[in-house]
Amino acid sequence: MRVVICGAGQVGYGIAERLAAEQNDVSVIDTSPQLIQAIRNNLDVRGMVGHGAHPDVLAQAGAEGADMIIAVTLHDEVNMVACQVAHSLFNVPTKIARIRAQSYREPHWRDLYSNEHLPIDVIISPEVEVGEMVLRRLQLPGAFDIVRFADEKIAVIGVECMDDCPVIDTPLAQLTELFPDLEAVVVGVVREGALFVPRSADSLNAGDQVYVVVNTDQLRRTLGVFGHEEQEATRVVIAGGGNIGLYVARLLEGRAARTRTKLIEMSKLRAGDIADQLKRTVVLNGSALDPDILREADVEDSDTVVALTNEDEINILACVMAKKLGARRTMALVNNRTFAGMKKNLGIDAVIDPRGVTVSKVLQHVRRGRIRAVHSVQNGEAEVIEAEALETSPLVGKPLRELDLPEGIRIGAVYRDGRVAMPNGDLQIAAGDRIVIFATAERVRQVEQMFRVSLEFF
Repeated sequence: MRVVICGAGQVGYGIAERLAAEQNDVSVIDTSPQLIQAIRNNLDVRGMVGHGAHPDVLAQAGAEGADMIIAVTLHDEVNMVACQVAHSLFNVPTKIARIRAQSYREPHWRDLYSNEHLPIDVIISPEVEVGEMVLRRLQLPGAFDIVRFADEKIAVIGVECMDDCPVIDTPLAQLTELFPDLEAVVVGVVREGALFVPRSADSLNAGDQVYVVVNTDQLRRTLGVFGHEEQEATRVVIAGGGNIGLYVARLLEGRAARTRTKLIEMSKLRAGDIADQLKRTVVLNGSALDPDILREADVEDSDTVVALTNEDEINILACVMAKKLGARRTMALVNNRTFAGMKKNLGIDAVIDPRGVTVSKVLQHVRRGRIRAVHSVQNGEAEVIEAEALETSPLVGKPLRELDLPEGIRIGAVYRDGRVAMPNGDLQIAAGDRIVIFATAERVRQVEQMFRVSLEFF
């Protein structure tokens, strides 16, 4: 696949890195020579210095033969125009744009994004995606990762096995015997930094990070089975009143009536503007690194402190200080992967990776076959994929025990006619079923092949 990416910042770099690793033909455009030089030095892609919406620059980047353009510069309007030029002059089939301003995303303006007006096929809003991720983690603080699939009837959660986890040293096959009506399947394990897809005879160890596919009706029960009984956060302090912080505060006001929220914003002007937009949130003007401000926000009584400023270092330090002042849990927005790996040593409970969230959204549209959703885990080491089975799929019509799935692929759940079915040896996949699969990075191509339309279909 030939892809043109406009924007070489954190998001653009992350997308280019992932697509290049999968042997796609990638060109990256940015006005910054420094960012383009970093791209050229570190990735097997073409880097071009120029304006991503200019026709001559897009032509030099190979837009005429491109399968997709991904416009993720810092400016919404540049991203929109880049998609328009790619459509009108180069007939690029798939156009993806990052649009941050929420006014562009109002439901009553949805006709704007059509071939007759602004031909954008997919709109990415990292603020929205990250905000939704934060809200899910506040609702289920026992999980370090949670994503929903299949009309939100199936969830994939990441949980850590603590020393008192009741199911450690128990073969996974025995979990079904111990909890016969539990609709949950362990599909991935990270142990001492290495990810693998477990077999039924494998056991879990203390310290393992475990990915579980579960019927959403049994989310809290599943967390309890793994020793996580943490309750939903009802006292939340948000550090940072940027786009993401404001979005999260609005979500909490709209969806979590019991939650009491306080927000800390450094800019006096911005703090006043936010206070005018929010109804039940207490807005404080000051630094999230000021102990007096943190005390004024009552962090010692908070369930969770969420640091969402634009600076990784501030987010990390704010969480460390809040924890020392008595905050029960902390969550930090971190772009730098090096910092993300230090969270356990620093005592930070959860890290939000905005680049990873955005890359997952893009991969959904890069994947071939009937792929409905994708979630990348462990910096791209594996993916959770929701795909629709076609009549020609090799998975259809055979009991699961007869499927010769390669190592590194695990079926987590099947969604059929509005109901969730957990995998067992007798289950047969039918055409039209939506399947949630966990696959290591090297097996993703094989998963794509399982859900592609065969020529025999015609």
